[in-house]
Amino acid sequence: MADPRFGTLAEWLAWQETLHPVSIELKLDRIRAVLRRLHPEPPLYPAITVGGTNGKGSCVAYLEAMLRAAGYRVGAYTSPHLLRYNERIRIDGAEASDAAICRAFARIDAARGEQSLTYFEFGTLAALELFREAAVNVAVLEVGLGGRLDAVNSVDADAALVVSIGIDHAEWLGSDRDSIGYEKAGIFRPDRPAICADPDPPARLLEHARQVGARLQRVGRDYDFARTGHSWSWWNPEVRLNGLPPPALSGEHQFGNAAAALAVLASLRDRLPVPPEAIRTGLTTVRLAGRLQIIPGPVEWILDVAHNPHAAQVLAERLRERPCSGRTFAVFGLLADKDADGVIQALTGVVDRWYPANLDGARGRTGAELSARLHAAGARAIARSDAIEACRSARTDARAGDRIVVFGSFHIVAPVLAARPWITSAPLPPLTEA
Repeated sequence: MADPRFGTLAEWLAWQETLHPVSIELKLDRIRAVLRRLHPEPPLYPAITVGGTNGKGSCVAYLEAMLRAAGYRVGAYTSPHLLRYNERIRIDGAEASDAAICRAFARIDAARGEQSLTYFEFGTLAALELFREAAVNVAVLEVGLGGRLDAVNSVDADAALVVSIGIDHAEWLGSDRDSIGYEKAGIFRPDRPAICADPDPPARLLEHARQVGARLQRVGRDYDFARTGHSWSWWNPEVRLNGLPPPALSGEHQFGNAAAALAVLASLRDRLPVPPEAIRTGLTTVRLAGRLQIIPGPVEWILDVAHNPHAAQVLAERLRERPCSGRTFAVFGLLADKDADGVIQALTGVVDRWYPANLDGARGRTGAELSARLHAAGARAIARSDAIEACRSARTDARAGDRIVVFGSFHIVAPVLAARPWITSAPLPPLTEA
């Protein structure tokens, strides 16, 4: 093979962002062609594909934690990342190194010939390359956008999970749940388990599952769960699990996400048996940054990547479930293609003051635009230049008993996570009682 095009991960990623004419182009022909050149034979490991509007990252985390607790060598692929690109590709819980990702990129570059690839297609192929190289026992793959034409759908998964169906990415997936449900159902395969964790699945999702001959399993019909005091139970016609510990991830909705992951594992139990003790271990050890992540203190911080109305409604419910003694401030920012009014509407009743921040880039939205929308909704808002400045302002205004919720785009939550020691703890000024 010729010398690699670049020597560092940063160089590879910067080049990938300019290689394809558009950043998002939902097609499978490019990635399938390159995948065939790399490996004509399908992988030996079983694969689980996880799609849905919200909850994908949590379900991948549960599956990864429980499968690893059962002793399997697990490859996990997620997107986007918060702090480092390496977060996207994990093997046995460890992020792939820069050197490993660069090696994979070089092999993909050599195999593609003149075929251009998007940034996400390069990343998906790199994950699949590294999973083969590491001889994983199972791969858990998060869909990037939609499902039917997403790069991850180049893999014929042994089981597919659609966690939820809400309105998001309307310009690519359609503006109604029926159209979006059809796109999500594109990850289903004939005679293979297809789990739907949305309690109200759209008709076109159900129709597509029937048409392709997938073995559809629906929450409330084919599997279910219930809380019983400080524990919970999960069951289907063949299996019942009682006395399960609450999921380590925060929020009532995480019981549904964990239950969906258990439905996937139950559907693959003949090939990938997971004992009850491994399930319990996975539920209590699972970790996922930026999902209702709570940082306690005199002023509590909550970090969440809720960036569409459905996720904002879930966030609002969680805030109502655990009220604070003081005020709730919100630092947030959204990309231009997100439904800002829907997000604002979901949270106006629980947020006392808003600090919208600019998001840079072609798809970014300004804090001033968000502030105007907030004022139109009757909310108090102070626009700031970026997430860090918005956090400074919120922290300066906060008093003991208040809380600051940082939410929206990954590009808002990520810099706050990176700056967490001084953003969330430094005296900016000293706190006083409200």
